Amino acid sequence: MPALFTPPDHFRELTRAEIFPDPTRPLEIDLGCGDGTFLTGMAAHFPERDFLGVERMLGRVSKTARKIERQQLPNARIMRLESAYTVGWLLPSASVSRLHLLCPDPWPKKGHATRRLVNQNEFLDGLVRILIPGGEFLLKTDDRPYFEDALASFATREHQFKRVDWPDDAFFYPSTDFEQDWLRMGRSIHRARWQLVER
Repeated sequence: MPALFTPPDHFRELTRAEIFPDPTRPLEIDLGCGDGTFLTGMAAHFPERDFLGVERMLGRVSKTARKIERQQLPNARIMRLESAYTVGWLLPSASVSRLHLLCPDPWPKKGHATRRLVNQNEFLDGLVRILIPGGEFLLKTDDRPYFEDALASFATREHQFKRVDWPDDAFFYPSTDFEQDWLRMGRSIHRARWQLVER
C-alpha cells in the first residue's frame, strides 16, 4: 500500500476501506500535517490505529510520504488536498475517532478571520458528520485570537460538542515541527479538546 493516498474519486464520499483496508481499526486524521513529524510519531507509537495526514503543499506531502516509507509505517498515509473540503465532503461519515488540527494557518489579518477553519460551517458540520459517536477534535495553536475564535465557535455548538480536559499526561502526543519552532521562540501553545456528543 503506497504512503501517498490519492482518492479514486474527489467528488464523492470515500468509504473507510478505500483509505485503509481494515475498516474496524480506529482512524485518526492529522489535518495540515506539515512535514509529518506528528503523523509518523503517532503511527509508530500506536500500530493498532490508522493515521491519515492531509496537506495541500506538495513539498510537505512528498517529505511526509518519504518519512512514512523510510519508517515502514503501514498504518500511515498522506493525501494532498484542501482541509475544509476533505472534512466537509470527502471523508467517510462516522469513521474518524480523532481529528487533530495542530498549529493551523492563523490568518492573522482581521479581514481574513473567516478563512480560519474553526469559523467555517463547512468544517464544523463536517466534523459532526465524520466523527464517530464520542469521537474527538483536538486543537493546538500558538495564536491566541485563533484559539479564542475556536472557543467561541464551539460554544455555539454545545448541543454537538462538549469540551473535555486535556492534562499534560493524558496520553502520548508528540509535538509538531511548527510547535517545536514556536516553543523555541518562547511562544505559548494553547490547546483544547472537544468530544462529539453521542446522539
